[in-house]
Amino acid sequence: MYAQMVKTSGDKVKTPDEMTAQERAFQARIDADIKIEPKDWMPESYRKTLIRQISQHAHSEIVGMLPEGNWITRAPTLKRKAILLAKVQDEGGHGLYLYCAAETLGISREEMTEALLSGKAKYSSIFNYPTLTWADIGAVGWLVDGAAIMNQVPLQRCSYGPYSRAMIRVCKEESFHQRQGFDIMMAMVKGSNEQKAMAQDALNRWWWPSLMMFGPPDDTSVHSAQSMQWKIKINTNDELRQKFVDQTIPQADYLGLSVPDPDLKWNEDHGHYDFGAIDWDEFFTVIKGHGPCNRERLRARNRAHEEGRWVRDATLAYAAKHADKAHSRSAAWIN
Repeated sequence: MYAQMVKTSGDKVKTPDEMTAQERAFQARIDADIKIEPKDWMPESYRKTLIRQISQHAHSEIVGMLPEGNWITRAPTLKRKAILLAKVQDEGGHGLYLYCAAETLGISREEMTEALLSGKAKYSSIFNYPTLTWADIGAVGWLVDGAAIMNQVPLQRCSYGPYSRAMIRVCKEESFHQRQGFDIMMAMVKGSNEQKAMAQDALNRWWWPSLMMFGPPDDTSVHSAQSMQWKIKINTNDELRQKFVDQTIPQADYLGLSVPDPDLKWNEDHGHYDFGAIDWDEFFTVIKGHGPCNRERLRARNRAHEEGRWVRDATLAYAAKHADKAHSRSAAWIN
């Protein structure tokens, strides 16, 4: 998921007896699949948890533009360049949808931006890995966007209306992104031996970080229970990870690529693939800001923010000028 390690406000999941009458009515609406809207009453912990999750998701979309944007000028053909440019533009749009959804909860765009630029806010660990070759762009589309879709499709049923509705459009566009990545991988494996080796190398480097996108195992994910009761989260981390593996292995087989996991095998009894242990030390190292590209990503976002300051200032000045004119015309009409 693009939001990982989201801490839920509140100490524990409350039983109905522990809830106030207002909280019981709120939970009853969620249980009945009635969307919560911005003007509805909600527990403060529900609001804060949503702010953390939606803003982290938005930050991930914005930072996620960087590893792919790095290849726009180096795409192998004009067609590939145009497709990648459209994809990166989509990601920026996703971030804006999500910032707007978070703003309905009472946080400002400036607060969220400052939290990202200062390093206080988190974004998905996956975007702290480098895109070294063109095959990496294929792997990102196929694996990273594939993992994102796996999580975001259920979020269309999220209890919070603005977030749920944003996910409908986001998922449609992410489906295109995933197909674009798979198409790149298909072209690579049909090419020269060197190109197929490049595709295999990209899979080797992106496979495990993609599995980490779903967050830590359920037995250590202490905040999931409350989020699932509120239907902020629909499936557990391990459920989504398993579903992703089951879907992706046949695709890798079709491409003629080998997933870098010697423990991977089909479990006939369970009807799922068994897979090896994930290096969670690596995951937490990246989350804490010590991944291959953490500092580079924050520097790039801070630089872009500073270089775009004049645009924001000019836009605000233009809006203020026209607001003054409108006020003057209104005052003159009244007089």
